Amino acid sequence: MSDRHEHTHPHHHRHRHSLRHRLSHLLTPHSHETADKVDSALESSARGMRALWVSLAVLGVTALAQALVVAVSGSVALLGDTVHNTADALTAVPLGIAFVLGRRAATRRFTYGYGRAEDLAGLVIVLTIAASAAFAGWTAIDRLLDPRPVQHVPAVAVAALVGFAGNEWVARYRIRVGRAIGSAALVADGLHARTDGFTSLAVLLGAGGSALGWQLADPIVGLAITAAITLVLRDAAREVFRRVMDAVDPALVDRAERALTEVPGVCGVGELRLRWIGHRLRAEVAVVVDGTVTVREAHRIAVDAEHALLHAVPRLTAALVHADPEPAPGEADPHLALAHHTAA
Repeated sequence: MSDRHEHTHPHHHRHRHSLRHRLSHLLTPHSHETADKVDSALESSARGMRALWVSLAVLGVTALAQALVVAVSGSVALLGDTVHNTADALTAVPLGIAFVLGRRAATRRFTYGYGRAEDLAGLVIVLTIAASAAFAGWTAIDRLLDPRPVQHVPAVAVAALVGFAGNEWVARYRIRVGRAIGSAALVADGLHARTDGFTSLAVLLGAGGSALGWQLADPIVGLAITAAITLVLRDAAREVFRRVMDAVDPALVDRAERALTEVPGVCGVGELRLRWIGHRLRAEVAVVVDGTVTVREAHRIAVDAEHALLHAVPRLTAALVHADPEPAPGEADPHLALAHHTAA
């Protein structure tokens, strides 16, 4: 928000609550949706860690099985799929580190905590996808220039089916948990796994072409896999870029505005900003109240507005609400004058 909210209203609406009010906020989840019933940082990070380790185990077994077939078959299409599955499994490492860091309490240096580590993990995942795409493409081009027959084609076909099954299961699991806890990085990782599943089916097509005696089928499928990885790279990069740039779903902003306008005593909604810190949301908002009400009454309205936001917006864990008096007839809004002075 602007500096005026930080200087004229330094977090009063959060520290002057009664002990009972603060305990109710701590112990009661602020959401009516099933997926968002548990919004504590510790619980959501624990779910994310569990999703990571389970998917790491599944993809690790899948990649190991495929690697054994690659060793005896020489299929570059299956090699590309195996490398990509291995890279996908290893992305659990930066995400796991991010989830652990996200549990740490805020400090005087990192006043918002360490939730942004998850965005950094998302960047690492994007770079990992890019590296796997480059390796798969280079291998496929090399085999295209120097064709060689694929051995043990039935084993390659079975490995392709195993790869599809393992990746699709992991994709569904990661996306479901990622959306439940609000983790863009985990959702991006799930989309990554889903594309891996379809590339495994492409390997099956390459195995069919090799069985028919077409040696170029395997490297051509390898190039197709590279193209598919590039597409998921684009989607994952866009998702992570939006999160790094503090983008939120406009529907959440609309939902927050509707909730605020329904609060008794709120005459209007001024600046409203939402941002992600890891997989949790924070809000900063200015509400307009009747200029004749007392300071105590304005404070009560702000507290009610904060409570309404916490209940209405999924995964919102903190809201800073500033109450602005409605300008009297003929009176200029002092905040507009301050903004003009600051700009000058």
